[in-house]
Amino acid sequence: MRAFTTGQQLALRARIVLAADEGLNNLQIARELGVDDETPGHWRGRWLQFRDVPLEEVSVAKRLADAPKCGPRRSSRPSRCARSSRWRARNQPSPTDRSANGATASWRMRSCGAASLSRSHRGTPGGCSKEADLKPHLIRYWLTPADDEPDEVRDERIADVCSTYREAAARAAAGERIVSSDEMTGVQALERAAPGLPLRPGKVERREFEYIRHGTLSFMINFDVVTGTVLCPSVGPTRTEVDFAAHVRQTVESDLGVTRWHVVSDNLNTHCSESLVRYVAEVSGVTDDLGIKEKCGVLKSMSTRATFLADPSHKVVFHYTPKHASWLNQVELWLSILVRKLLRRGTSPPLTIYGRRCWPSSPTSTARWPSHSNGPTSANHCMSDQPWSGLTYAGLH
Repeated sequence: MRAFTTGQQLALRARIVLAADEGLNNLQIARELGVDDETPGHWRGRWLQFRDVPLEEVSVAKRLADAPKCGPRRSSRPSRCARSSRWRARNQPSPTDRSANGATASWRMRSCGAASLSRSHRGTPGGCSKEADLKPHLIRYWLTPADDEPDEVRDERIADVCSTYREAAARAAAGERIVSSDEMTGVQALERAAPGLPLRPGKVERREFEYIRHGTLSFMINFDVVTGTVLCPSVGPTRTEVDFAAHVRQTVESDLGVTRWHVVSDNLNTHCSESLVRYVAEVSGVTDDLGIKEKCGVLKSMSTRATFLADPSHKVVFHYTPKHASWLNQVELWLSILVRKLLRRGTSPPLTIYGRRCWPSSPTSTARWPSHSNGPTSANHCMSDQPWSGLTYAGLH
């Protein structure tokens, strides 16, 4: 019992037997050894079963060992079971078994149902596929890096965005402004068919399943990196290159005392459009010929336009995140909180009221909501003097 190779379970059971031999009852043994009240009686009874058997025939370890488990012995391994299962390699998708959108079509419903209902040697439905760790009902995605963006270009863009955030306070003190800009499209105005029930102790919030759809809106949001406030949000039915160029124009005109604007955005084509290039050239005093779109000059391609917009000498400088790295854009955090705190949990009236609820109008607002439509006249509709324009990141928490 004191040997280093003795198992702790066997040693504990031996101590129970020795304590019983000293005359202690079950409760005293349980308190002394720190076990359940029923444990001493169980192992005392086990020891008494072998009282007429010499120790030479049955050792102490065998007397105090666990009883054999009931049921059939497990005899198959996952690899062996996988070979005998219906989920064999011949059922896996071949290069030709693909649909138009790239989804595999080889896991047919009949074979999947037969395999899931088949009984293994253990008598459990689908036992073999379970042991083989086959889960056809689950899908896990991965993201392939962009082939047209070399690693050095990606690292350079990451460093540029991070340095923009790091130097934001110093640039703001010098009269510059740094904003993180992005869009949220297809925001549905859903009105529940019946009122919900509020949260109560022991009861979760309950919501009517049926809803009335009142259309969609698109939001364009600027998040001030230094102050943590939302600057000059735009709301409208569309999100085109004209809409984004108008949004940038209104953002710049909202504070004419800024010497230079730094805009962090992703690689969407509307963020390096012809309209945006012409506006940046106008406010930056660039009089050179910009060329012709898809033919020559600055306007030739998206890469040439993005290079022009990223010129640090311009009044408006764009800092683009790498492809598939929009998580570097700080406004994404604010938008996710907006969805969780307001859009997902709220019930929305018709579209006009919905837009005003997100960014309420004030008497001095320049926003126009015509009576013949469900939203603003255009997406180049900025509400820089609205209450939500000064809403901070912490205010949504």
